[in-house]
Amino acid sequence: MSAPVPWGMKSSAIQAAPASWDHGIQVILEKGRNPSVLSGLIGRSWAMLFASGGFRVKLYDIEQQQVTGALDTIRKEMKLLEQSGALKGSLGAEEQLALISGCSDLREAVEGTVHIQECVPENLELKQQLFAQLDQIVDGNVVLSSSSSCLLPSKLFAGLVHVRQCLVAHPVNPPYHVPLVELVPHPETAPATMARTYALMRQIGQSPVRILKEVDGFALNRLQYALIGEAWRLVEAGIVSPGDLDLVMSDGLGLRYAFIGPLETMHLNAEDVANNSSSDAFSGDASTIKPSADLDGMLSYCDRYREGMKRVLKTFGPIPEFSGAVAEKVHQAMCVKVPDDPEHLAARREWRDGCLMRLAKLKGQVQPP
Repeated sequence: MSAPVPWGMKSSAIQAAPASWDHGIQVILEKGRNPSVLSGLIGRSWAMLFASGGFRVKLYDIEQQQVTGALDTIRKEMKLLEQSGALKGSLGAEEQLALISGCSDLREAVEGTVHIQECVPENLELKQQLFAQLDQIVDGNVVLSSSSSCLLPSKLFAGLVHVRQCLVAHPVNPPYHVPLVELVPHPETAPATMARTYALMRQIGQSPVRILKEVDGFALNRLQYALIGEAWRLVEAGIVSPGDLDLVMSDGLGLRYAFIGPLETMHLNAEDVANNSSSDAFSGDASTIKPSADLDGMLSYCDRYREGMKRVLKTFGPIPEFSGAVAEKVHQAMCVKVPDDPEHLAARREWRDGCLMRLAKLKGQVQPP
């Protein structure tokens, strides 16, 4: 049997391998005169995740200063993670840091790599220009992966020779503590490209999901925007305050959604809810609920509550503008909780990331029956 194609080879210091397997992973941090803070965060996070899996990583940026700054920040973050017991992988911080290097020459960065993770700002033209450059340099073994959160692969990779090797691998911010990665193919992406990227994501501890065909917003943002849209409408209509709206999620839906999704919630919530008017699933007079003695789980839930769900969904309003008086009202409410100066926002983000880190640890300890 022939050896598998080395899509991101581990360092020989960690795992012995033939010399022909001596490959690594390239993460493109930025490209352009105005670096994006988010793009830098995502790029650094990818580098740390790949290194945690024992992969050698090369960071690329058009500006060497950006590469140097990213490497310095990664070192500080890894040391802090190690001190707090939250460093991923089986290697120590110094061992992982030894796997990460950087350069400002694209050809040098691409040489020997088998997986390229693009993290430039969310600008279609900028990303297209970069992938056009990469398309002229890479061979048939390199996966070209974009971190885009919403740009369609059919537009990102249009006209590329190596389109079968292209896909979107969309992480969730902050990627080091939130493991989900959406894998979104171009219509011509090879199944092997999806399979190998899926395996790579699993190998570095992420939770990849396959988006079977492209759609605007992918899955995560479509769900997120649906939630944000209704949250905005409820505040705009004076039904609930911005602060209480956030509590509905953080102290309600969000607690269980951290462990099970909305579909499993439906599946589990069907039992005996017909006799419990306080249930969140209760959607009408008990006399209107049909008995479902022969059904259980999801089928029971749908049988009991489909009409109530449809009734409520029909009352949803138009797409909000996310501007004007309502935006100002929400902004003021958020500033009461977290003032919008850089210092307070940074402190709150650090607190959030710490919470996510502890939640990730808990999820790792709690296994379903």
